[in-house]
Amino acid sequence: MLFFYSCKDTAVIQRSEPADQKVVEERLQIEENLLKEKEIAQKKKDLEERYRIKIAGLDTISDSDFVNIEEYSGDFMLDMKYATPDNFLKEAVYDCAKCYIRVPVAKALLKANDTLMKLGYRLRFFDCYRPYSVQKKMWKIFPNPGYVADPKGGSIHNKGAAVDISLVTLDGSSIDMGTEFDFFGKEAHHSYTKLSAEVLAHRKLLKTIMENHGFKTIRTEWWHYNFTAGRKFRISDFRWECE
Repeated sequence: MLFFYSCKDTAVIQRSEPADQKVVEERLQIEENLLKEKEIAQKKKDLEERYRIKIAGLDTISDSDFVNIEEYSGDFMLDMKYATPDNFLKEAVYDCAKCYIRVPVAKALLKANDTLMKLGYRLRFFDCYRPYSVQKKMWKIFPNPGYVADPKGGSIHNKGAAVDISLVTLDGSSIDMGTEFDFFGKEAHHSYTKLSAEVLAHRKLLKTIMENHGFKTIRTEWWHYNFTAGRKFRISDFRWECE
């Protein structure tokens, strides 16, 4: 008796990887994005909490009082030009670099800076409250009402309700605004548009944020902002103490 055996090819089973490499990379990217979103959300939450604490500290002070902005936030950059010879006067007219403003102005600046920080920027101060005696000195050197307020009427700076500002990045790097501070030429005007798209965007950002928080501009200076409700304050000549 003959026996025939049927031989069949043994199938080779190839074990597949747990997941395709592309799928793994996509999943990792999704997780990374979620982590970044959580970090951003936490940073925003932290900023809002810091702002709430700062504002609470000002709520117990009279609106007419002057406050040192650095005592309520370390998030601003101070570059007080009139405390140095690096200004159009070519001499220091402040004894030390301080930024004093009225309480409602401080609250508005804290909120504006909080908004900017969420966008990757913060405020840089060139000048804040300016004593009336300094205003008279500036007028004597440069009696041009387009750039220096006549002491007869005084300046909003003398009331503690105006600031000269710019933008910096969160790490303190300078932002191109088209001209230097106190540049007395048409290039510093808000209406001047023969500038790079980047510079125009920077000016627009600063202007938009400040206007949204109660400030308004003047025609000739991209850096100058008056607090709209600040005209009610009296002109002052108090001098802050220096350490």
